[in-house]
Amino acid sequence: MAQRKTTKTEAGQLPDGDAILELLRTGPEALPTREIARTFAVKGSRRTELRDLLRTLEANGRIERIQGRRWRIVDALTPVAILEVLAIDADGDLKVRPVDRASGAKDPEIEVLPAPRNMTAPGPGDRFLARLSPRGDNRYTARPLRPAESEAETTIGQYRDGRDGGRIVALERGRRDEMAVAATNDVDAADGDLVIVEILPASRQGLSQARIVENIGAGDAPGVISRIAIHRAGIPERFPDAVTAAAEAALPPTLGERLDLRDLPLVTIDGADARDFDDAVFAEPDTTRSTDGGWHLVIAIADVAAYVTPGSALDREAYKRANSVYFPDRVVPMLPEALSNGLCSLRPDEDRACMAAELWIGSDGDLRSFRFQRALMRSVARLTYEEVQRARDAGGNPVAPGHLDNLYGAYDALAAARRSRGVLDLELPEQRVVLNEDGIVSDIVPVHRLDSHRLIEEFMIAANVAAARELRKRNQPVMYRVHDEPSLEKLEDLREALSGFGIRIAKGAVSRPGDFNRILAAVRGEAHETMVNELILRSQMQAGYSPENLGHFGLGLRDYAHFTSPIRRYADLLIHRALIRGLGLGDGGLEEEQAQRFEEIGEHISRTERRAVVAERDANDRYTAAFLAGHIGQSFAGSIRGITRAGLFVAIDEKGAEGFVPTSRLPGGRPRFDTRTQTMQLPGGAIYRLGDSVEVRVSEADGLRGSSIFDLMDGGNADTRRSHGKERKPKSGRKRPDKRSTKRRRPR
Repeated sequence: MAQRKTTKTEAGQLPDGDAILELLRTGPEALPTREIARTFAVKGSRRTELRDLLRTLEANGRIERIQGRRWRIVDALTPVAILEVLAIDADGDLKVRPVDRASGAKDPEIEVLPAPRNMTAPGPGDRFLARLSPRGDNRYTARPLRPAESEAETTIGQYRDGRDGGRIVALERGRRDEMAVAATNDVDAADGDLVIVEILPASRQGLSQARIVENIGAGDAPGVISRIAIHRAGIPERFPDAVTAAAEAALPPTLGERLDLRDLPLVTIDGADARDFDDAVFAEPDTTRSTDGGWHLVIAIADVAAYVTPGSALDREAYKRANSVYFPDRVVPMLPEALSNGLCSLRPDEDRACMAAELWIGSDGDLRSFRFQRALMRSVARLTYEEVQRARDAGGNPVAPGHLDNLYGAYDALAAARRSRGVLDLELPEQRVVLNEDGIVSDIVPVHRLDSHRLIEEFMIAANVAAARELRKRNQPVMYRVHDEPSLEKLEDLREALSGFGIRIAKGAVSRPGDFNRILAAVRGEAHETMVNELILRSQMQAGYSPENLGHFGLGLRDYAHFTSPIRRYADLLIHRALIRGLGLGDGGLEEEQAQRFEEIGEHISRTERRAVVAERDANDRYTAAFLAGHIGQSFAGSIRGITRAGLFVAIDEKGAEGFVPTSRLPGGRPRFDTRTQTMQLPGGAIYRLGDSVEVRVSEADGLRGSSIFDLMDGGNADTRRSHGKERKPKSGRKRPDKRSTKRRRPR
């Protein structure tokens, strides 16, 4: 590197602090101590004095050390940095701030150049990587390079007080390390608080440094479990101010060119705790064919496209999130509350803009014809699944005489079509976490599927099919909901797994949903019924979104697209826009630029959907572990859901809560694991297989980490465990002493 010049000191003399600050301010990058010494020609023993001066400047908050031995001025930025867009001014210029800023540093003035062609222009709330060129006096020019969700590694942990500034104990499963809180940290935390931290380079002593980004709150405060899951999945939780403002500025709908459906008695049917109502339904006999028992359905779906227009701040944020995510105590919505629970929610007795799908079906459920229109509707009632089912069972009608009978009549026809085409009919137990008023888990209860659930499901499937067919007929882009048939490898794995239950399947004998249904029917009522359902589910390909029509194997459908939930799924919004464009229904239609990116968009929204599933499952695992933490020492009936060399995964039958039995805690000594048969054999001869009924005792449970450790109370019996379904299930809830060591172990 060429020698630098300075007018602040003579060569060989120790520079003063101002000279060092000037050097670091004007340089393009952070400098190591040796380069600073070379610039000022500092040699010999004076180098020790120079290092002392640098440490003094650091202690005074004027400079900081990065990458171990490089120095930079506190208000200086690195040559490449992550910038976050705060706003766009009236001239279209971006107001940005650096994400990684030292505590107390003065905000720089940054001029942002246009984004390159291959990069979508950033908007409020977006982060992007940029190359910075200093222009003097804390001013920079930024050249955008690429989008950046987050370049810094972050984790969630628990803050612990310490004499040396505090420590962060990581809460991620599989991590046990501690990190020191960085000196530049400016977010306060009390002992035991849960915090989100950015992980910084390790110090010379080897201990990682962490800067607290956000204090979630006390470790025992309500809602922290969901916040942990949200962070771990990287789900955006807060809306940028510009996005919230745009949602709040939206105006109520007017009739205009819309079809007036306000006199039609449409009703919404949702869960009791639902707040966003995407769809409303109505059914009546098809009078155009008065003799054949057909039905006329009207399915009104919130017209989100009227408010979320292509390229707007609302659209960019909706695309980034791509779906809403649901937790026991909260929803992280795709759209701000002013829309998701306000103007786009089909609340009763309020005018709402909608996309109306009119369907005509035969008595056999066959979809004869359909029509899509933009309309103005007014729901006459907000009904729940439970009250609809109660009214149906009692022979009543909660809205008007005959209204409910018509809905169920149309449902019966659609259900017949479902049976006819052979839909994969899995029956898997589902549980719901119940929280008390303090946000603490009070129970885990089974979710019962009612005919009212199935009614709405079949209506939505019919509308989704009609939307896909309409777009295909008009040669419009379609974001299909696709579910490919199982691969040969997955089917072979399934054949081998089912053989452990005495179910023999010839190669090539299973290729359609009906083939799977016959297997399921054969095990109905058997002890291993749930396990077989799970194995068949695991054999299926993952559903996703694609502009290529692969069909939907599970539903037995050729044309299928998501249309009915645009409040919570971006895929549905795309279908609405395509219909608006293809049918000439006014503003807000699909733009060609977005249509050309359907393959890329399909991959993105498929990823965000998987992210949501992972987060929801993660939160449920932690909530169930928190529930089990209140039942330490209690024994439960369970069944083996997984076997690895490390131990057994056991699910409690009544609650669905899962825990792990390490091999070190199995009775009788070191067991033998057979990878081919997926069995665990104890030295005494007892064999454990998938689906076996066992009794377990809750030994440890940690809701924050989402881990539960079980002890196996049943030592197994070699004779009874050679065949499934023979053993007697132990009673749940019995307490029995553990005769082995009670020494506590850390949860895994």
